[in-house]
Amino acid sequence: MEPHPGSPIDEDPTLRDQHEYLYFLRRAFDGMLGALEDLGDDVGNVRPPLPGANSAYAIAYHCVGVADYWIGHIVAGREVDRDRAAEFTATGSAHELRRKVDALFQRLATDLESVTQTALPHNTPPAEFEGPDRPLSVRGVQLHVLEELAQHHGHIQITRDLLTRGARS
Repeated sequence: MEPHPGSPIDEDPTLRDQHEYLYFLRRAFDGMLGALEDLGDDVGNVRPPLPGANSAYAIAYHCVGVADYWIGHIVAGREVDRDRAAEFTATGSAHELRRKVDALFQRLATDLESVTQTALPHNTPPAEFEGPDRPLSVRGVQLHVLEELAQHHGHIQITRDLLTRGARS
């Protein structure tokens, strides 16, 4: 959704920054979901035959957890019930996951509307979470989430290609 001329987003640099940030998160999620939809639900839940590989669905599901936890809990201080280990074994349909992503974006918009990028986050991530090894501002947390989503978008594309290479030959 693009802002219209004269909207509050045009007049408020913080809202504009948050809107732009969410735009790029959405692009990453739309790419992941598109690749998952290309695979179909059966193949989207298959792990490629590589040590430690995850299904495309599990990777995308994990990304929902990443964004919800890091923006919702770390930045905004919202309670987030997350089972990180279970994210990597999750299964489901692309349609169901798209609904989860849509709901996520409603929460993220609310989470970000009252924070500034230079502020300190409300919470500190636990040491066992694989995040940056230094204290972060809100902007730093946002960059970390974008970093994770971009990385995992690529993982899903590679996973799709591995699982469909025989069908294309």
